[in-house]
Amino acid sequence: MNDPRKPTRASIDARVNSPAREGLTGTAPASVYTPAADREQITTPPDFSPIDVQPAWRRDFPVDWPEDRYVERREFTKFMVLTSFALFAGQMWIAAKSWWQGRQGAAPGMRIGSLDDIPVGGTLVFRYPEADDVCVLVRLDERQLVAYSQECTHLSCPVIPRPERGVLHCPCHDGVFDLRSGRAIAGPPSRPLPRILLDVRRRDIYATGVEPGAA
Repeated sequence: MNDPRKPTRASIDARVNSPAREGLTGTAPASVYTPAADREQITTPPDFSPIDVQPAWRRDFPVDWPEDRYVERREFTKFMVLTSFALFAGQMWIAAKSWWQGRQGAAPGMRIGSLDDIPVGGTLVFRYPEADDVCVLVRLDERQLVAYSQECTHLSCPVIPRPERGVLHCPCHDGVFDLRSGRAIAGPPSRPLPRILLDVRRRDIYATGVEPGAA
């Protein structure tokens, strides 16, 4: 025999589904809620006409115009941030390299040859200050010597001294540098050649430093 004081299933359902409890989790009928629009399915044609009047190909391959523009802006912003970071990193590297070179001081002196071995108009190829830094020396007259990095300031092709013409010539792109100053005077190069500082001690020739080419 049923206990009249014990609530029945029907009375429980009536209380659970009452308007007073509408909206509580697990108590509202599923039909109350309308599914939210899926952003992947939202499509705005470029001409903003209804989708049902669009060509078949556009209905089959829709493009969300506002979302597409949003992605373009986002990618552009990402590109600008990465580019700015790369430029900042490059500037920091240049500053750090200059600071380190300042701490290292001037390049050490190194004997590269003798006046007795180089006639007037003669040349001498040597490496300074590192083993992979190729340089060229030219004896202009009995007392005057000049030396430069042999790498063209355009694309690093080796320059060739032409003492009879008073120039150093880059055969790769027909660049020309003044022999006495290292200044670019023709062709693509815009910067002078780095100059090697020289010192003559008795008859010996020493490289004592590098003077970078300025713009």
